[in-house]
Formats: sequence, C-alpha cells, structure tokens
Amino acid sequence: MKKNLIVVITIFCSAISLSATAQAGSSIRIKTGNGILEGTTEASGISVFRGVPFAQPPLGDLRWKEPQPVRNWQGVRKADRFGNKGMQKPVFGDMGFRADSTSEDCLYLNVWMPARASKEKLPVLVYFYGGGLIAGDGSEPRYDGESMAKKGIVTLTVNYRLGIFGFFSHPELTKESAHHSSGNYGYMDQTAALKWVQQNISAFGGDPNRVTIAGESAGSISVFAQMASPLAKGLFAGAIGESGAAIYPTLAPVTLAEGESKGIAFGAKIGAASLAELRKIPATQLIDIAYKNNMGGATTTVDGYFFPQLPVKTFAEGKQAKVPILVGWNSAEVSYQSILKTAAPTPDNYKKAIGELYKEKSEEVLQLYPGTTDEQVVESATALSSDRFIVYSTWKWADLHSHTGQKAVYRYLFSKSKPPMNESMKGAVPGLAGGFTKGKEDPDAKKPIVPTGAPHAFEIEYAMGNLRYNKVYAFTADDQKVSDTMLGYFSNFVKTGNPNGSGLPEWPEIKANNQVNYINLDVNTKAETEKHRARYLFLDKEYGK
Repeated sequence: MKKNLIVVITIFCSAISLSATAQAGSSIRIKTGNGILEGTTEASGISVFRGVPFAQPPLGDLRWKEPQPVRNWQGVRKADRFGNKGMQKPVFGDMGFRADSTSEDCLYLNVWMPARASKEKLPVLVYFYGGGLIAGDGSEPRYDGESMAKKGIVTLTVNYRLGIFGFFSHPELTKESAHHSSGNYGYMDQTAALKWVQQNISAFGGDPNRVTIAGESAGSISVFAQMASPLAKGLFAGAIGESGAAIYPTLAPVTLAEGESKGIAFGAKIGAASLAELRKIPATQLIDIAYKNNMGGATTTVDGYFFPQLPVKTFAEGKQAKVPILVGWNSAEVSYQSILKTAAPTPDNYKKAIGELYKEKSEEVLQLYPGTTDEQVVESATALSSDRFIVYSTWKWADLHSHTGQKAVYRYLFSKSKPPMNESMKGAVPGLAGGFTKGKEDPDAKKPIVPTGAPHAFEIEYAMGNLRYNKVYAFTADDQKVSDTMLGYFSNFVKTGNPNGSGLPEWPEIKANNQVNYINLDVNTKAETEKHRARYLFLDKEYGK
C-alpha cells in the first residue's frame, strides 16, 4: 500500500456548546473526561484541537500492550500543536507532516470542530491515514479536517502505532496477555480512539450515535478491520474505504502461530532472547534493527481477540458491523511495470510475463486482460497490476457486504487523471503512491506510454477538499469540480448514510445481485454498470482466502 493530511467563542470550563462567534487566532476551551483542553480558532471559523491524548504513551512495559486509558490532567492542557508521529522510516515520497517529532509516544488525535447552534449535535468523521501500516500520520495536510468541518462535520484524524511497534507477536506477549493474544496493537489503538470519541465527542458538538470511520489504503484496511472486530462493535454507524481491505493478498492477517514464530526468529537473530530484552531496546535503535532484519513491515494476526477469525470469514458469515458502507478504488492504482518490470509494453513481452505469472491459466488471463497492441498492453497490465495490488480486496469487501451486511453499499471508481505538474516539479519522477523524485530527463529516451487514470492515493485531497495543500500539481477548475463533487458525496454519507444530495449525479447503491452499479468520479461524474466482474471472480478463485 503505499509501500510505498473566528468564531468568537465561549470559554469552556464545562462541556457547554458554542454560542458566540470568535476571532481568528483566539483560544477555545473544552472540558473532556480527562481534563480541560485549549485549542485554537482558525481564520475559517473552524476550531482545532491538535495533539489530544487518547491513551497512555505506550512506553516501557506498555510497549506491545493494548492501549491503556489516558490519565487525567490538572489545569488547562494546550492543544495547539500536533502530537508526535509514530515511529517510522521515510519510505513514501508523497508524505508530508506537520508534526515536528517522531516517538513511540504517539497516541494522539486531532479534532476540527464547526461552530453550531447551542444544542445541535453534529455528525462525526474519524479518519485513519494510510501508509501500509508502517508510515503516515494524522498531521498530514491531505487529511486536514477543515473542509469537512465547514460541511458541519466534527472531523478527527487519529494516530496509531506502526510497523514493529504496532504489529509484533511473540509467545511471551501472548502469555502475559489477559486475552492470550499478541499483535494488532495499532488496530487496538484505533479502537481506543473510537472509545474516546464515544466518551468525549459530545463536548465538541458531535453526536456519538452518528460516527463514520474512514481511511485510505492502510487506513481503508483499518476501517475493514474495525468492521470485522468485536472490540469495535457499536462504536460507529457508517464506514468509508478508499482502496483496500484486509483480504488476501492485501495485508491480510496470518495465524497467531505464524506471527509468534516470526517474532521469535527476529529476537534470536538480533540476540534478544526475551521480551524484557526486546522492550529495553531504544525505539530509534529498534526501528533501525527491524528494517535491517526483515521486520520493517507490519504482520497482523488472527489473534483470537481483535480478530477471532480471518476477517473475510467474518464478513462471509455476516458477523461484521451492520453499517452502510461507501468504498471504491482508483482507475490506475499502480503502473503496468508491476507486471512487466523493465520490459517494454509490447504484446510479446506481455504474453511472456503473463505466462510466467499464471502458467497454465495464462490464456484465461489474456482473455480477461487482453494485450494485442502496445496501448492495450498498457491498459490491461495496469488493470491487472492494480487488481492484484488492492482493487480485488476492495471489490471483495463491497461484494461480501452487499450480500451479508444488511445495509446499503455504495461503490465508486475514481478516474480523474493527473493534471499538469507545477513548473517547479517538472522533471520529477513519479514513485509508488504519488511520491516524486527530482531527476534529469533524457531528451533522446523514448517516451513511455503513460496510462490515463488516477494512481494510488491520488483521490485523498479530492475527497477531503484539500487540493490547496498539494503543491505538486497545477490543479484546474476541472479538478476543483471533481473535488467539490467527491467532498459533497462523502459529507452527505457521513451525515445520512447516503451520498446522494442536491446538485449531485444520482449514485445508485449496490443490490445483492450480479449487476452492480457504481459512480465513476471524473470531470463528468456518472453512474455506470460493472464491466469486469469476471476479472474479480477469477482472482477470487485464485486467492481463495
């Protein structure tokens, strides 16, 4: 996944509502269950509380334990700076952070609060960032909650533990756990944040009965995970997933035994024979050691606690959260090079690559993903690469929920192609998930065929109304049109469980049959009927878990 975010105020000494209007730059106080927070009011009229703790810092003996309730504080706690981002390496070129520090002490959230009538209860959006469960942060400008808040939605971004700090299993951890489980700490951080929302969001004007969870890539996978986990039952009323579900081959959990075995092998390799020794390693050293010893990724587990069974099985049996969902993916999630590697996109090279991947099934694949011309090879190899990467799992999520979820399912395809780059970025080389590296162009090199469409993670700023934060591209009126449409759909869904509303093309929900309608989000947004179900059914047979 991305392997490669005034109002004149009433001062709150208790949980009372906004009733006056304030000036930009002024402070605002809210009393939470743990103490008084002091946030700031922006020029837009939105009040923001940054760096709000929702659990104790997972340090020392709390490393690799489920999150513990945050301790109360005395006096007024400033909430004007983003909290630490979780331990991570700079692995993705498209990430920018407003948090200025990195630490294991990372369990903080941020709240964007609209002004409201004195007793009005507003819908709530809780957004989980992407980054393959190894990177990302709630301070990223692309996830900024101001535009959603302007729509009358209390909006939150949530930090959670990453990589080896958030997803590590070991027999000693399982033994010391009251639940006889280990791993999935990052997922449990998210659940802890949702519990904090239930207990505190009323003080910010939010309605705890109208909480929607959302995320992109690993964040979308997290939304799927929360829907499948009994620990999050009743904590939210709707779900949005942008590209990804924890269904093989997309960051699906392994057995607890597999996770524990990996943890034992890691400890043995680095000379840390016990859990106590592993916990003594300073965080900055541990992350370096992990990346040097094949433990830089995230291994989630069917731990018997957060995941009682494979989450895809939970959905198949209809045991997931029964809430309306809005899910989809981008039209060109990853490049055709994922299939062709360094080979030119010609029919011969494509046929050879498919033969190596699918052996005796290659002819069936070539029927589903044909490649008789260079252009068709680029189109089909892009589709196959994207389907194998993250589209299939997202499709499976929507398909299962449409049959067993008992609530509405809305599916989208985001197709808006990238606009021209800003002059300052000319010559940059695109990387996985939208990152860019500056480099020199070879004027004699043959220009590659570039597929049209939207790459992985490209929709985030459109959905959250944050194009202004992305300085890579020279966005046009067409881009703003698509963003206004997508933000409108998403905000409507948060408010009502239905994306439809005045001035937007009708978005049909999926019915439990084989003819699936979805919305194609582009300059001319419109409803379409699924064309490639046979591809997904083929992959469904291939993966089968």
